[in-house]
This record gives sequence, C-alpha cells and structure tokens, in this order.
Amino acid sequence: MAKLELKGCGTALITPFRDGAVDYEAFRSLVKRQIKCGIDFLVPLGTTGETPCLSLEERIEILRISKQECQGRPVIVGGGTNSLEGTLASMRELEPYGPDAFLIVVPYYNKPTQEGMYRYFRAVAESTSKPIILYNVPGRTGANMQSDTVIRLAKDCPNVVAVKEASGSFAQASAILREAPEDFSVLSGDDMLTLPFMAAGASGIISVASNVVPMDMARLAHLCLNGDFSQARKLHHKLSPLFKACFVESNPIPAKAALSQMGLIRNELRLPLVPASEQTEKVIAEVLKSLAL
Repeated sequence: MAKLELKGCGTALITPFRDGAVDYEAFRSLVKRQIKCGIDFLVPLGTTGETPCLSLEERIEILRISKQECQGRPVIVGGGTNSLEGTLASMRELEPYGPDAFLIVVPYYNKPTQEGMYRYFRAVAESTSKPIILYNVPGRTGANMQSDTVIRLAKDCPNVVAVKEASGSFAQASAILREAPEDFSVLSGDDMLTLPFMAAGASGIISVASNVVPMDMARLAHLCLNGDFSQARKLHHKLSPLFKACFVESNPIPAKAALSQMGLIRNELRLPLVPASEQTEKVIAEVLKSLAL
C-alpha cells in the first residue's frame, strides 16, 4: 500500500452542468485553475459534486479528467453510498481509473450505530489496498461518527489514513487529534473551522470555498502548517464572509452561484437542487465584490 500524506488544502470540486449534461470542458478548466492556484489535492465526486445525481459514466469521466490534469497532486475520489455492497461496487468501478484514495461517507439515511459504522468501514478498508479517508458529516447523513469510533478504525485498519471531520465539533476533532496514531490525518470539513482545527494539529482542509478562492485557501492552509497564525488569522477574517455565504443555502448552491457570477460555469444544478435564490445571489455578489472577484 502506497503511503499517502494529505496536508494543506484540497478542493471538494463542484460538477458543472450545461443544458442538463455534465460540462466536461468547464470541469477541466476548473481543475486547471485549481492546480495553477496551488491547491494541494483534488476531491471530485463528493457532496459538493452532486455525486448522487451523476451516472456511472459521468463519474468515471470526471475522475479521468481529474487524473489527467492533477499534475501529480493526489486525487481523492468520493466512493461512498449507504450500503456496503453499493460502496464496494462503486469502488470497483472507479479503481481502474487511478484514484489515489477513496473518501467514504458515513452511510446516510440508515442511521447506523457506532458498532455498525465500525464494521462497515472495516469491511470497506479490507476490500482495497487504496487508502481510505473517513467522511463524517452528520448534517448530511443523520448520524455522527464519534471520536472513539474514528480512533478505533485508525488503530485497527492500516489503510484508514485520515478523517474529513465535518461534524462542526471542535471537541470531537480535538479528541481524535489527541488519541489517534501519529500518522493519522485530521482534515477539517468546514472552511470556517480550518484555522482552529489546524491550530490544534489538523493537517488541512477539504474545502468548498476553494472552488471560489483556491489561492487564498491554499495560502491559509500553508500559513497554518508553517505556524504563522498571525497572518492566518488575518486571512481567515478576510474570507469568513465567503465561508458563511457558501452555506446560506445547501452546498453547492451558493458556490455554483459564485462561480457563475465569475463567468466560470453555467449556474445549473440537478434536481432536487435548484439554483440560488435572488437573495442568495445578492449575498454572493456582495462577498465577491468585497474580495475583488
């Protein structure tokens, strides 16, 4: 198993659409922009990518483009579903196209117990030699993976190498940082918590805001990694209105509104998601103006 070190800022990439189809040309341009702006790794096919609304063929092509354009950066691909067989099938389908690791979400809708989560992720990890990043986002899944479960998996499964922690709980992240193996990475799943998480020892962020400001988010993560928290605080406060705006409606609705206003994509989503409301568009416009975007 190849060692994967995840540090800095990775972007949870949006999936652009045009007239109902995936806009692969726009997606390729977005990835090139991310690389040019110094992003550390790419995360296609996650929550932000509207992955439940993508066909297998679309998911494969998005992964292929990500690998073609990544210039050696790790590509962490979302592969989780809400059943073990569905997740293993997704991983088998995507693995031939070269993902460097799989991001696997806590099964949604089912509301598993902690023991159920442990057994599920252990089975997933045992099915592949690829690194696995746990993804805890109870606001989406309806179930919180507690720190004890994360620590147990980190200790018992050699290829469970990181967690994307998006519970919003600093205490939970702190417990993982305190007790997990030294080579296990904690990645913030919330832009607003990048600074405090990294101050406590997290390795980086899987960011939504970096779709909009990749250079700034990469710099924020690198300032934290270098221990320059004085400059990191200034940048955090500058970007905080964007962090807040990205979640005034369900992600990725605001991020797509921002990229559309910047002329980078069409403002299209797939049902059940719809484009931003007029009020959200105004909020986004004000934020972009304040950031000179």
